[in-house]
Amino acid sequence: MSHNLFRILFVCLGNICRSPTAEGVFRDTAARIAPRLQLEIDSAGTADYHIGSAPDPRSQRAALERGIDISGLRARQVGAEDFLRFDLMLAMDRSNLRTLQAMSPPNARAELHLFLSYAPQLRRLEVPDPYDGDAADFAEVLDLTAAASLALIESLQQRAQ
Repeated sequence: MSHNLFRILFVCLGNICRSPTAEGVFRDTAARIAPRLQLEIDSAGTADYHIGSAPDPRSQRAALERGIDISGLRARQVGAEDFLRFDLMLAMDRSNLRTLQAMSPPNARAELHLFLSYAPQLRRLEVPDPYDGDAADFAEVLDLTAAASLALIESLQQRAQ
């Protein structure tokens, strides 16, 4: 991984709930606490269900309640080029991690991990999909991604030294 620029891709299934939330939370947190950290941040889904769609309105609303605007993001599907472009591809759950591992070409440069693996204090490894849930489920996604974002930023700052 380059010490000058860190390229990070957050990945869930459809790229309308968890991964755009993670992208928005991480982007906001990094801007506030590590503005000198050079980052390229994006999100994508392993499935093609919602390509071109904005994040789920409930995700947008929950993020906006915390001052984070993710309305401009648009869903896209993970492509082969992502494994060559990004340093880290962070899956929201084991199923999407397995999909990424299966898709990964032999010459991939991206490290594949579960996003919550950066925050072991949470004592969980998966960000639950809030799609069939209520406002509390979307708030939980924000809480989990905020904790993991802080830990990931700390890890990147250590790597940059």
